[in-house]
Amino acid sequence: MNEGFSDDMAETGVTRRISRGGQGAWNNIRNAWQTRRWFRVLFYALGGGFLLAVIGYFWLAYDLPDAETLLDYEPNLPTVVRGIDGEIVHRYERERRIELEYRDMPAQLLNAYISAEDETFWSHSGIDAGGFVGAVIDYVSKIGSGERAVGGSTITQQVAKNILVGDEYSITRKLREMILATRIESVLEKEDIITLYLNVIPLGRRSFGVQAASLAYFDKDVDELELHEIAFLAAITPAPERYGREANFEDAKQRRDFILSQMEDNGYITQEQMAAAQAAPLGVVQGGGQVRSVDAGYFLEEVRRQLIARFGEEAVDGENSVYAGGLWVRTSLDMELQEAARNSLRDAMLRYHGNRGWTGPIATIDPDDGSLTSQLASSYLGINYEDWRIGVVTQRNGGSATIGFADGEEAPLSGLPDGLEVGHVTAVSPSGNGFRVRAIPEISGGFVALDPHTGRVYAVQGGFDSRLGAFNRAVQANRQPGSTVKPFVYATGLDNGMTPASMIPDSQYCYYQGSNLGEKCFTNFGGSRGGGEYPMRYGLEQSKNLMTIHIAMDAGMENVIQDFRDVGLEPENIEYQPYPAFALGAGETTVMRITNAYAAMVNHGRLNEPTLIDYVQDRDGNVIYRADTRDCTGCNMAEWDGGPMPRFGRTGEQVMDARTAFQTVHMLTGVIERGTATRLNDLDIPLFGKTGTSTGPKDVWFVGGSPDIVGGVYLGFDNPRNLGGWVQAGNTAAPIFRQFVMESPGHWNGRPFTAPEGVRMVRIDRRTGSRVFSGWPTGEPTAAIIWEAFKPDTEPRRTQRQDDIDAMRQIILAQLRRQRDGPQRAAAPVEQEATEEQGNFAEEEGGIY
Repeated sequence: MNEGFSDDMAETGVTRRISRGGQGAWNNIRNAWQTRRWFRVLFYALGGGFLLAVIGYFWLAYDLPDAETLLDYEPNLPTVVRGIDGEIVHRYERERRIELEYRDMPAQLLNAYISAEDETFWSHSGIDAGGFVGAVIDYVSKIGSGERAVGGSTITQQVAKNILVGDEYSITRKLREMILATRIESVLEKEDIITLYLNVIPLGRRSFGVQAASLAYFDKDVDELELHEIAFLAAITPAPERYGREANFEDAKQRRDFILSQMEDNGYITQEQMAAAQAAPLGVVQGGGQVRSVDAGYFLEEVRRQLIARFGEEAVDGENSVYAGGLWVRTSLDMELQEAARNSLRDAMLRYHGNRGWTGPIATIDPDDGSLTSQLASSYLGINYEDWRIGVVTQRNGGSATIGFADGEEAPLSGLPDGLEVGHVTAVSPSGNGFRVRAIPEISGGFVALDPHTGRVYAVQGGFDSRLGAFNRAVQANRQPGSTVKPFVYATGLDNGMTPASMIPDSQYCYYQGSNLGEKCFTNFGGSRGGGEYPMRYGLEQSKNLMTIHIAMDAGMENVIQDFRDVGLEPENIEYQPYPAFALGAGETTVMRITNAYAAMVNHGRLNEPTLIDYVQDRDGNVIYRADTRDCTGCNMAEWDGGPMPRFGRTGEQVMDARTAFQTVHMLTGVIERGTATRLNDLDIPLFGKTGTSTGPKDVWFVGGSPDIVGGVYLGFDNPRNLGGWVQAGNTAAPIFRQFVMESPGHWNGRPFTAPEGVRMVRIDRRTGSRVFSGWPTGEPTAAIIWEAFKPDTEPRRTQRQDDIDAMRQIILAQLRRQRDGPQRAAAPVEQEATEEQGNFAEEEGGIY
């Protein structure tokens, strides 16, 4: 009991002493407050400072971005375009960015950046106190000097600066950056922070992130870099526009070697590795990291235009924008067909241009606006043809001149035309020790090739070179197609009671247009007024204007115009009128539209929307657009139900009778065999097509192809004018398509055109349209007997009206002879009719279904 009492007494004593001590301390403070002025000043200063610090903190932090947004941060990424084979063909980018994950970063790359930028990265909480103090001292020492102080920022602070707070040079921004860095450290793991950092840092040459920079400076992926190259990337980070330039490579090497020594001090590399890396040259390549882009500028620009219309251009337009969304685009671009289209169209332009000489400058640059070569570089004009280049005339003195290029190179220029002046941009090619002026053909044109069964566009060529101008004549140029619209006129006739064997007058057609315009009369090509009657097929094969007009007027021009609209010939801003001239191609259209209309004929009358883009994926691989929207019922069943394999339905819209479409295509094969496009006959594969020459002639066309590829091409001036009397589609446009086929042999398999259900193939005499029973087609182009396509019950009868008339005539003549000469003599001259050998049913009926 005494022991417990003693413990209580001791505790009480301690409590009293603490109480007396606290009371004494408070008394001391109160006494100092009352008697010492400096104590009051110090208290007010500390209190005010604390209050200001709190206010300042909240003022700096109140509108800071939420660090948690970095959890979902997605850097701007380019759109990657792939061709029909899945290979990358182009990127739409204004900045080079390639995103990597942490596991893709080489260990020594991480070590180099930590040694160069933030040695305590793995241990600090967003701020390095020692680095901050050093930065403050450096900042104070440079006040008024105009020099920029060292940053002293940790990697986390740099992430905050690059992504969230910006790069303003001020103390305020620095303090906000520090606050945000501590918040970032509480949200993200260290691995996530350094991955963000290495993906977004600007490193010069329009590169952001280490992967893009690796390609730009060394043309390698980061996992292929050697130690000295890794150290170089870390070395240029503080000032890439300085250290990344060739003029400052010596400074860059000194900084690189310093970083290597830091890596050795930190134990990341051995002394031997350091020495070897420091002895190595920088190894920077010029022109590294150039994006592989195939020569399909017109196709790719049309893809870009469609993507922007659907998803927007910049990040502000949406998360899937073309220049920031990181889209993956699969297109139908077939490079073999694209190159064949480009080459065949270019060669035709050059053939037509011949020796016409220089056609004038591509563009004109004003010398008063600064360096001519610098202005040329910013214009992005270029050419990809043989060894030609685009340059600007920098000097001209009589017969001598100098040409300058976008890279700053200059050289003597020869072959000077009289009109060439300083500032003129022109094409040139190497010649001796300098260059010689070359002429870009003034004539131009467009070419499209597509799949008739799906509408997938394989090739688009809209001029000589897309680098010379963005105008895409294959898609944007409205031109009169001439006789290439005639097949649709004939199809209208077939839908209105005519057949390929119907006899059509080839005679002049006139009609009254009113009191102001008077009478309008049509003629055939060359002014011929025609004469006689011929089967419909003949009119299409030989492109007879008069027969076409008779068909159009008999079938009804309103029906013809409606069929034009149904197959998509009529552009959105042009309205076709039911005038006879439109049956001969007076209504303007584009190469893309008319080629797609021909594709509908091959596809048994089903019209597809032409597409260049198959599908689009976002940066995470999700399909956000697909051109083919067909459902495949049963494709995703949990288990097989024992039925047949699920199949997709057919694409497109039925705009023509399938039988009519095949009849028209079948007649168009005759255009190749014996009509206006016989230049293609020696290709020895099943082809159909039609030539077209507009009035003047101003434009020449050919549209046609095989069961698997349909192509269309026109040639003409941008401001339409006469091409010359000798120019016709058969001698100018058809050879373009011929070269196209010859340069892409793997795409033409010789498959014949197939007839749809309900078509009857019958033997006829192509010259008279009469049915034939005594012979068979031989396959010779000029043979009289051919197979012709008919709808059921429309094929020619065994005997035509003329046959009945001839038989009656023979009977009447025989009766007259009998009356004059007697029965026996009258019968003598009559020839005994030969007995036809009996054949099978198909032979007897003259054809098969």
